[in-house]
Amino acid sequence: MKAQEALQAIKEKPLAPLYLILGTESYLQDRIKHAFMERLQLQKDDLDLVYFDLEQDPLNLVVAEAQAPSLFSLEDKRLIIAENPLFLTAEKKSNVIEQDLTDFLSYLTDPAQSGVVVMIAPYEKLDERKKVTKLLKKQAVVIDVQPLKEQDVQRYVRQTLAAANIQLDRQAFDTFMQLTEMDLTKAMQELDKLLLYGATGASLTKDVIIQLVPQSLENNIFELTENVLAGNADKALRIYEDLHLQGEETIKINAILIGQVRLLLQTKILMKAGYQQANIAQTVKVHPYRVKLAMQQVKKYDEKQLMTLFDELVENDYLVKTGQMDKEFLFQLFVLKTAR
Repeated sequence: MKAQEALQAIKEKPLAPLYLILGTESYLQDRIKHAFMERLQLQKDDLDLVYFDLEQDPLNLVVAEAQAPSLFSLEDKRLIIAENPLFLTAEKKSNVIEQDLTDFLSYLTDPAQSGVVVMIAPYEKLDERKKVTKLLKKQAVVIDVQPLKEQDVQRYVRQTLAAANIQLDRQAFDTFMQLTEMDLTKAMQELDKLLLYGATGASLTKDVIIQLVPQSLENNIFELTENVLAGNADKALRIYEDLHLQGEETIKINAILIGQVRLLLQTKILMKAGYQQANIAQTVKVHPYRVKLAMQQVKKYDEKQLMTLFDELVENDYLVKTGQMDKEFLFQLFVLKTAR
């Protein structure tokens, strides 16, 4: 079930005893959590609302709470929100408790009607080989909150703006989407500023958007990479100095730059092999919008140039971390050398 369909169902239809929210889009996760709270008229400190972090809390406590009778909730139902069920995945992490699944597996065969258990799995996928995963997906209402496609994010933002009677021209809208990287959660976090500004009747131009919405570190690194590759040493160094003034460490800047050049190199190789945007994003596990920008960028550069740049950045990282060179001097030297 898609998120929008789920929000409507939570509002209007009888509640199921068990829901699985699967995906990494945190904005949609929060929307759905609040929809359950509104339906049952619960506040954060109500006794009929219980939160668990399943990386730290035993799973059998979720079962016990789900089977306990409601105290004050509307519809005589308790709301149990259980987050981070890592045991449903193949991933292993330190400092995460080992869950005893006995009580939960028994509960899944006949979920209690006195509770609404909402399990939030902020993962791209689950381990479908596990018995507990198979049974949970069979018994629960599964709600998909994976990141939306680019056009769906744009549609969602446009609908939100229209509902608030806020108008953006094409240039301003494209700038806003670029600054928020076609990411729904980032876009909705920044949209409040636009709504407040627009409510005054002032025009939301491209320049106003740039002033209201801060450029992310990743966007700055993208611009830095572009200028280094294009040979614009002065502009590249200005971006680097601006990042420094904002408190960003050279080692961190270099690490993200390595990641950006790696993405460009991977994109170049995969494009040559015939991969399309969606396939590349899935293969390298990054947001499709970042792949779209990379595909536009790499057309101007050859594979050898990107490989040389990547090797130099990795070498510089080693020299700095082993104390052989000053990090700021080495980074500035790298920019001047590469941008000649």
